[in-house]
Amino acid sequence: MSHRSFRWSALLALLALLFSLPFLALIGLAVQAEQTVWGHLWQTVMPGYLFNSLHLALLVGLGTLLLGVGSGWLVAMYDFPGRRWFEWALLLPLAYPGYIVAMVYMELLDYAGPVQRTLRGWFGWKTPRDYWFPEVASVGGAGVMLTLVLYPYVYLLARTAFQQQAGVLLEASRMLGRSRRSSFWRVGLPLARPAIIVGVSLVLMETLADFGTVQLFAVQTFTTGIYHTWFGTNNPSGAAQLALSLLACVVLLVALERHSRKLQKSQSRNLVVRPFPRRVPARPKQWLAVLACLAPLSLGFLLPSAMLLMWTWQSFARVHLDAFAEDALHSLLLAAFAAGCAVLLGLFLSYGLRLKTQRSLRWVVRLVSLGYAIPGPVVALGVLLPFSWLDREWLNPQLEAWLGWKATYLLSGTVLVLLFAYLVRFLSLAFGTVEAGLNGITPGMDEASRMLGRNSRQTLREIHLPLLRRSILTASLLVFVDVMKELPATLMLRPFNFGTLATRAFGYAAEERLQQASLWCLTIVAFGLVPLVLTNWKMRSASERATAPPSHRLSPVADPAES
Repeated sequence: MSHRSFRWSALLALLALLFSLPFLALIGLAVQAEQTVWGHLWQTVMPGYLFNSLHLALLVGLGTLLLGVGSGWLVAMYDFPGRRWFEWALLLPLAYPGYIVAMVYMELLDYAGPVQRTLRGWFGWKTPRDYWFPEVASVGGAGVMLTLVLYPYVYLLARTAFQQQAGVLLEASRMLGRSRRSSFWRVGLPLARPAIIVGVSLVLMETLADFGTVQLFAVQTFTTGIYHTWFGTNNPSGAAQLALSLLACVVLLVALERHSRKLQKSQSRNLVVRPFPRRVPARPKQWLAVLACLAPLSLGFLLPSAMLLMWTWQSFARVHLDAFAEDALHSLLLAAFAAGCAVLLGLFLSYGLRLKTQRSLRWVVRLVSLGYAIPGPVVALGVLLPFSWLDREWLNPQLEAWLGWKATYLLSGTVLVLLFAYLVRFLSLAFGTVEAGLNGITPGMDEASRMLGRNSRQTLREIHLPLLRRSILTASLLVFVDVMKELPATLMLRPFNFGTLATRAFGYAAEERLQQASLWCLTIVAFGLVPLVLTNWKMRSASERATAPPSHRLSPVADPAES
């Protein structure tokens, strides 16, 4: 192995080890903990955390499966009024973090909210004993809120799978006497099953990682348990053991998702992909399809947006604009810096893997891809452990010996630890996006560049970077928006008296000042719409190119950003 080759491999392995350090620290702390801690957790809080987490995951999984597959089949296979609008509008609830939708419905449906007040006025009810109303702050309420914002994961993958299915198979099913409903259950759904499993797996990972919604609704799950065990009882070893339990569930879901992707590839191989012609149903069924698509869109996006706009208008005179500007500046700077670092590191890792094909090195670098699936509280705890150890065991004694400073905690008490947590959490997002773009560039370009005397760095600068501009922009936007929405890691690691849009909105909600939080919430949602608009534009462009006549298609070189 040459010196340059060894240097690339060493740098890749070092970066992968650096971003795996938080999880190694968690394992070390959990293993060193006393056995009585684990036994105490099992005898007290663990059964409740486990039951509520599984109950919530079951509710959200079934809800998103029903909404996502149903709306995806309608949009892909039927033609009805507004279908082209619903095709992209059904993705809009994904711009909302779950805790913001939870804030809106808590204000609307609470005992003192407008819905119950109106019902009491209409029917003359005086006390809660006079009538029954579903409890919003419950496992069921949290399940509904998360279903409304997470079903687009299943919808997008199911719709794409239905549209890309081999039309000859569905036509053969119809020729054999099957109705469209029977063809859906016997042909369409089994073919789309791997894609649907991928979508449901993503939903379940997001559900297990959610903190804001369950914290607002006082539902005790693993994520809230980690937070309270760490901060409430000052028991980091117990929090580490809870974190590893949650991490094991997430790893299982990641393995299921990877296996489903392999099934999806194998099932779609050697099939002639020709879209099945959309059917125009009878007029009453057309409006039923419109209502079926409009209901999740209205509950998950239109109604929350209307309420936030109204509350912002009503409370704007009382908004502390200085605090809003400061929080917005903090969020923008953190998101911009984290996005820039994540894209640079993702480009380095993906290009290094392109140059190096060793299987062992690929497995080491793939550890980075686990970060996005890990819940925020787990990442926060894992990041703080090594930083606080460095402060306590090395930096603070050195500063005290040299300068006379005492207990400054220069690493674990600053924004640096928060930025590192963002990179651990979202580096895999940038890495995956850039790697997909690189996979769209043929290896022949690298070979031609080397034949012209260019080394690897010159090839990256002169060949790959111009072709990766759209992939880099997409990766930057995705990381930027996710950092803007990130709540648990920011709450647990931010410096004292340092606020962001997400933490301030959550703080107002915890104090039941939901209308004052509306401006902060609207700003987060506005940023969340950016990647959705970009994704819709790219999907429409790809669809138009796919349906264009062959003589008008542009196809010499595949666009890496479409991968």
